Amino acid sequence: MPTIATATPASSHFAPRPSAPRSATPNGFERLLTQATLRRVESKEFAFMEGDPTTHIFQIETGAVALYKVLPDGRRQVVGFAYPGDLIGLGALRVHTVNAQAIKPTRLRCLPIAMVHRVAGEDAKLGLKLYEAMANELASTRDLLLTTGHRSATERVVSFLLAMSARNERSGQDPSRFDLPMTRADIADFLGLTIETVSRTFTKLRMLGLIALPEANHVCIEQASGLRALAGENA
Repeated sequence: MPTIATATPASSHFAPRPSAPRSATPNGFERLLTQATLRRVESKEFAFMEGDPTTHIFQIETGAVALYKVLPDGRRQVVGFAYPGDLIGLGALRVHTVNAQAIKPTRLRCLPIAMVHRVAGEDAKLGLKLYEAMANELASTRDLLLTTGHRSATERVVSFLLAMSARNERSGQDPSRFDLPMTRADIADFLGLTIETVSRTFTKLRMLGLIALPEANHVCIEQASGLRALAGENA
């Protein structure tokens, strides 16, 4: 997997998560990143597939990735989306248990798993960072189960939009204006709905004046309190 010495970063809809202040001495994770190779993955290309040997974990530098499984009946279940700053490929022992497919041009930092294990054994802060990443994965799985459990289609779509808004806010961007790097089909497979239902729900929210859609993949939240009420959250 060759190192990309000079590459033009792909445009990103979401800024990387704020990083901790750098100390004079690089920590274990920073040392790992300096040794990582860079890999560009085009839209629809796989970073890894279910069943592939686990040789690396990956940090997303730019772009976005959909994580999904193919069900026995051939349907696709998206289990999450990963954005700049996120680590993917964690939790797999010998082989990957999900597919990781870019949903826009993406750059990955590729960290050999053996190197990660070695440095984690020497640096407690890196071990904590990996633990936090795993905890976030578990929390995302829990949130998906809650979202697709006993909620209506409208509640699922609204909860998804509010989660995207919250992510923008955490990264220091406008929570009321954001792009969706994924397609309506990706959203449908994530929420357990049909594409038609997702599209109708977006139209319904627009007609109610809760959101605006200047472009198909750009959302403007006009009434956040109204969305929270529809999602069953406190306004």
